Amino acid sequence: MSTIDRREFLKLVGAGSVGTGAGFMLAEAIKHPLEHLIPYSIPPEEFSAGIDTWYNSVCGMCPAGCGISVRTREGRAKKIEGNPSHPVNQGRLCALGQAGLQVLYNPDRLTAPMLQKGERGSDTFLQTTWEEVLSSVAERLVVSRNRTDSIYFLSQGVRGHLAKLFELFMGGLDSDNLWHYDFDHPHSLYAANDRLFGEQQLPYYDIRNSRYLLSFGADYLNSWLSPVHHSLGFGHSRQGGDGPRGRFVQIEPKMSISGAAADEWIPARPGSEGILAMGIGHQLLAKGRYTAVDADDWSAALKDYSAASVAERTGVPAETVVRLADEFSRSQAGLAIGGSSAGNHTNGVDTLVAVNMLNYLVGNIGKAGGVVFNPDPVSGPTQSRQANYRALEDLVENARNKRIDVLIINNTNPVFTLPKSTGFTEALASIPLIVSLSSFMDETTVMADIILPSHTYLESWGDDIPQPGVGFSVAAVSQPVVSPLYNTRATGDIILDLAGRVGLRETMPWSSMEEYLRDGWREIHARSETDGENFDAFWRDVLRSGVWGENTRREGSVVINKRVIDNLGVAEPEFAGSEKEYPFMLHPFMTNAMHDGRGANLPWMQELPEPMTSIVYGSWVEMNPATAKAMGLHDGDMVTVSSAFGSIEAALVVFPAIMPDVVAMPIGQGHSALGRYARNRGTNPLQILAPMTDSASGSLATNATRVSLVATGRRSDTVRTGGMARQLGRDIVQSTGGDATAAEHSSALNSIPIVVEST
Repeated sequence: MSTIDRREFLKLVGAGSVGTGAGFMLAEAIKHPLEHLIPYSIPPEEFSAGIDTWYNSVCGMCPAGCGISVRTREGRAKKIEGNPSHPVNQGRLCALGQAGLQVLYNPDRLTAPMLQKGERGSDTFLQTTWEEVLSSVAERLVVSRNRTDSIYFLSQGVRGHLAKLFELFMGGLDSDNLWHYDFDHPHSLYAANDRLFGEQQLPYYDIRNSRYLLSFGADYLNSWLSPVHHSLGFGHSRQGGDGPRGRFVQIEPKMSISGAAADEWIPARPGSEGILAMGIGHQLLAKGRYTAVDADDWSAALKDYSAASVAERTGVPAETVVRLADEFSRSQAGLAIGGSSAGNHTNGVDTLVAVNMLNYLVGNIGKAGGVVFNPDPVSGPTQSRQANYRALEDLVENARNKRIDVLIINNTNPVFTLPKSTGFTEALASIPLIVSLSSFMDETTVMADIILPSHTYLESWGDDIPQPGVGFSVAAVSQPVVSPLYNTRATGDIILDLAGRVGLRETMPWSSMEEYLRDGWREIHARSETDGENFDAFWRDVLRSGVWGENTRREGSVVINKRVIDNLGVAEPEFAGSEKEYPFMLHPFMTNAMHDGRGANLPWMQELPEPMTSIVYGSWVEMNPATAKAMGLHDGDMVTVSSAFGSIEAALVVFPAIMPDVVAMPIGQGHSALGRYARNRGTNPLQILAPMTDSASGSLATNATRVSLVATGRRSDTVRTGGMARQLGRDIVQSTGGDATAAEHSSALNSIPIVVEST
């Protein structure tokens, strides 16, 4: 897909499906919402009973930006699949993306504007009219506009023209306090690419054409950046095609889904992954695998990372370090990636710079199977508005000091995803007016004074430029696939209405998000090779296909600044809490169902088994079998997990592929709000995290907290869809050679559980 030019791309896109097109969509969008539990007895005239209509749009369930095709019948969305023409997901879609229907039809959706009538957090809202709430907000904005920088806007990460609209709105209010906040935004990865390569955006990691992948903590098949796209690349590399089959190595303290799928899983001490990468780099230089003019500079920078010293610091044997360097350098197309757990330590940026260094030393920058720099996005601002943990601490401090008059929150939930020690919830009490643009009553929206309920992404106009990209210019339009179900409004329409009420009509003259979007795409049309096609025809083509692209690529070689090489190094990771009082390192991880908690209000996601444990519902804490045995703990025991910043309870799960001094917990459960399916289910490990940061990126070091575990004396049988991970004396797994009685080879070694020995 990444080698086609634009004409070939649009040929692959196709001419659309039955019933698609902007004309039908406009007629559909202006109907009044109706609710029936049975099919229409007299259907509206624009519907053809029994005929499916497909709309191409963009998934809004996570930041990956996959293209979707939504099947509708008689005005109702019935099924979501991947758009085959979109280069990110190429027709595939993850379970969370397919669960978008349960966002649209969720019984706990906010259905009308509301005003808080009791104390904040009491959930005593009363429905009102749009005119009342918009007038109230606009009046307050006009007053606060006269006070410098007293208006704040905190949004989930959005891209494309909606991001530009936010910029225009806040600029018109003379405020620079616009922030995008996503719990899983890879701040450390952005900072690492900027430090080593001088790049402000992420590159394309070409897993598809890689023949040897070294992954340092990046769970690319589950939650890292664009898991559907990476899964496609993984499958293609595995198959080999005309070349050799790809080999995958995963390095991390707790086996992830990517680790389970890899050819080799290597446990390493938490936070030591970058040290291991430096050791591999040392071997590349020592064996003469890199011979450019700056080889001596690199050798000097890596001189302290011999295989023996790296083995002592990481727990990975020295011979393994040497072997990995040899295999990586000899592979036809080696690729090193890092992120997820490896980037979530206090040395996260150092670690990911070291991983990027490996790609440079083996010369795979800008090559197939390596690291490909993306062209500049065709629309939208840069990532500079993404709020790291340090920016949110500043927001809390300004709120406490009463420097914030109005806080607008758009579909993000920091009350849930920030540690309690941040004090974010308490700081909200000092803000005179909090306005929430959300589809659900989540933990942050409960604290609002005014709720302006927004459409879901399946009811809204928008567009998206995927980050990271796919190596060439791509953009996609998100269009409404059904009429709005309730008395809600699109986020862009709400902002445009407020802009008109506060006197910004001259700079923001559009009457709707659709009009603004079309106006913005005229610029893309003007720069495209359209063979004389007028804009209306171009716009219809984009809506039919759901995606636009052109063969625009980055050129030029990469030169590393000598000062960067001279300052190369990976600091030892820091952890909050004494090792004696808190002997375990907590490893929070995202699941493919719950993500950062946004999937917890969807029944499909609650019932989707976590692949590594087959558990559904609830929360748990994973521990190595040898550690559990030493502590007298058993599978299903309820334990109290405590840090210096709080305690939670969860059921113990004995998990073989985790280091003995590490315990792991899934993120996403433990909601006090967000609807009937999410509320009061499981626990939230993010609440007890220490406020530790990576100083180089300002991001929260989510893996830098030490904890203790104490049995409560109670048990809780976890709900699992799979069987037991033991043979129970049935001898299912047999030895396949050698002397079964020999100490070095026994059928017991082929059985689960695996015990990772400490070093």
